[in-house]
Amino acid sequence: MAYNEVLTNRVREALAEIPNVEEKKMFRGIAFMVNGKLCVSVGDDELMCRIDPALHDELIEEKGCRATIMKNREYKGYVYVAEDSITTKKELDYWLSLALAFNPKAKASKRK
Repeated sequence: MAYNEVLTNRVREALAEIPNVEEKKMFRGIAFMVNGKLCVSVGDDELMCRIDPALHDELIEEKGCRATIMKNREYKGYVYVAEDSITTKKELDYWLSLALAFNPKAKASKRK
C-alpha cells in the first residue's frame, strides 16, 4: 500500500490534540477517523478531505483542489487536495479545519 509517510505524519501531528482520532488503512492510504467517521485520508501525493457538501463547488475552485470521483461518480462533500498546495502548516490546517468542522454533521457509514 503506497501512501505518503511525510504527509501522513503532518496530519497525525495536526490531529494529535483532537479526541477520538483513529487511523485505518483504507482508500489506498491511511484514513483518519474522528468519532468513528471518515475525516481525512492520506494517499500518495494528496489528501482527501470530507467537507460540507454545500461548500463543495466553491472549494474545488481553490488551488490544488479537485472533486473526488470514484467509479465515474463525483462524490459531493469529498475533495482531493494536492500535496504541493498544502506545503505550509497554515495551508494544511485550513483543509483539516474544514473537515473537522463538518465531522459532527457527517453520517457514519454502516458497519457490516
